[in-house]
Amino acid sequence: NNSIRSRAVQSGAHVNTTQGEDHVTIERDSPRNKDDVEDDQEMHEKGCLERKYDIVCDFCRKHKTILRYIIWGILLAGYLAMVIAACVLNFQRALPLFVITVTAIFFVIWDHLTARYEPRIDELLSPGRRFLDSHWFWLKWVIWSSLILATIFWLILDTAKRGQQNLVSFGGLIMYLVLLFLFSKHPTRVYWRPVFWGIGLQFLLGLLILRTNPGFIAFDWLGRQVQTFLEYSDAGASFVFGEKYKDHFFAFKVLPIVVFFSTVMSMLYHVGLMQWVIRKIGWVMLVTMGSSPIESVVASGNVFVGQKKKLKNIKNYYINKSDLYSKSDFGFVCPTKDVVCLHLKLQVPSSHLLTASVMSAPASLAAAKLFWPETEKPKITLKNAMKMESGDSRNLLEAATQGASSSIVLVANIAVNLIAFLALLSFVNSALSWFGNMFDYPQLSFELMCSYIFMPLSFMMGVDWQDSFLVAKLIGYKTFFNEFVAYEHLSKLINLRKEAGPKFVDGVQQYMSIRSEIIATYALCGFANIGSLGIVIGGLTSLAPSRKRDIASGAVRALIAGSAACFMTACIAGILSSTPMDINCHHILEIPFNSSLPRNTTNVMSCCRSLLSSTVVKGPGEVIPGGNYSLYSLKDCCKLLNPSTLNCSWIPTTF
Repeated sequence: NNSIRSRAVQSGAHVNTTQGEDHVTIERDSPRNKDDVEDDQEMHEKGCLERKYDIVCDFCRKHKTILRYIIWGILLAGYLAMVIAACVLNFQRALPLFVITVTAIFFVIWDHLTARYEPRIDELLSPGRRFLDSHWFWLKWVIWSSLILATIFWLILDTAKRGQQNLVSFGGLIMYLVLLFLFSKHPTRVYWRPVFWGIGLQFLLGLLILRTNPGFIAFDWLGRQVQTFLEYSDAGASFVFGEKYKDHFFAFKVLPIVVFFSTVMSMLYHVGLMQWVIRKIGWVMLVTMGSSPIESVVASGNVFVGQKKKLKNIKNYYINKSDLYSKSDFGFVCPTKDVVCLHLKLQVPSSHLLTASVMSAPASLAAAKLFWPETEKPKITLKNAMKMESGDSRNLLEAATQGASSSIVLVANIAVNLIAFLALLSFVNSALSWFGNMFDYPQLSFELMCSYIFMPLSFMMGVDWQDSFLVAKLIGYKTFFNEFVAYEHLSKLINLRKEAGPKFVDGVQQYMSIRSEIIATYALCGFANIGSLGIVIGGLTSLAPSRKRDIASGAVRALIAGSAACFMTACIAGILSSTPMDINCHHILEIPFNSSLPRNTTNVMSCCRSLLSSTVVKGPGEVIPGGNYSLYSLKDCCKLLNPSTLNCSWIPTTF
């Protein structure tokens, strides 16, 4: 009975539940008007499209890897077809594009193989590594002795061929190394591998660029392309400042380059290209020099990124005092690419300036490890150091905007510093002249004092004795003011030499030799000046407040090491530079046109072209030759070349 009663209760509950459901269903299916029916139809049609869209999305998600490969394959095939077509049409014209393409393909394949087969590659190379480890004690002495003997013999042969000035540069390099060692923080703890490898990498880079035709042609081509690239900033400057913006050359012509280049670098940083390049260079420095991972990455990053990015790693990691000192030293030595481009517009030799910016990275690391040796074991691994932030911009357009905005501070700093320092220099010279006049020596000036203080340093770089005083003045400008002031004065000296005027006016030297200009270009390439001392201390302290005492204690030593690193780079440039003898066009044009010597030589033709290009023509009988040349030389050059841009009949027949 109980079971029958329970079944009845359950069936009743089921009936009630069913009735409730039916009631709900009846309420849901209540009569609707015509508009509701149309809405239902629209919802039904939209649902159909959504279902198809979901099917397509599911297919794309399921096969996204294959689809990505197909898209990239189509784009890559189109690009390769374009490169092949360009090479077929004119291979000489398409050679830069071909070299860039082959290099990119090589590194992409290298990265893919390294990421996928790294354990196998390590296993394959392990026998050789074990052999080197077991025999390294005597192998290292053989290798270093061979390299030292080869360098000595090369210097002897090269000195016999090119003169003693190259040997003076080598002696200057040894002198700077010895001075850094004698005044080192821990002379007995110096680890010589990064020091020698830093100098060696500098030497190899200089040898490749300054002594080999392919290397020089490549960097000379790169310098011309950078110059052409920088000219695009004129479009923005002309629109903002008007057609006569060149009347204010530095403010409206030169400074906009910083804005343009900072924008481009920010975009490259956003897409990850700069991080990739920095990691590759950092890995090379780590393997060769044996420096710590964080030092290698920062030293390579100094060449490309700004001060904020290249000092950012200390905010995330604890690094020892030697590494922290190295980072300060990098800030003093290595100019960033936007500042290098600014120097290029000051008519400084582009190929040598780009070479100096590349050679500065190993030089700064070698000087830092010699002046403040490593005494603690680095706590940062290679994997952690190679992790670089991709920036906080969400897209390429925002990255360009942030790059342009971030350049405002740099542009303002450059402008106000130049105004302040040039005004201060004028005041100091006036005060020194007033003081010297009391002792019947009114020519006393800041430049004169610097020429005597820094003259031994410039002479030991390989500069001619006569030019060492001018280079010493430039070093004084760079050390006590900044490199912009120094490069501005250097550009004036270069222009005076190109005008081929008299070398001495009232006993004052007007310009230097080409060799001295090249060495000065390398010696001035860096931020090692008193003004940058506060910038580096403030920048590092803002990122790592807890390390303020360590930063301040090593800042002055970093400034000295930074200057020494620049001078070491200049010494290597003096060892390797093979510049021709300066051409005295006044002498060259005077002899052939007044003798029976041949007039169509290369030097005569070159000097005549220079003379004709610098000539000012106002009308018939009003022709003014440039560079203090005579009208005799101008008329003879006009007959020799018969230029279409100058009416030779306008030159006066009586002088």
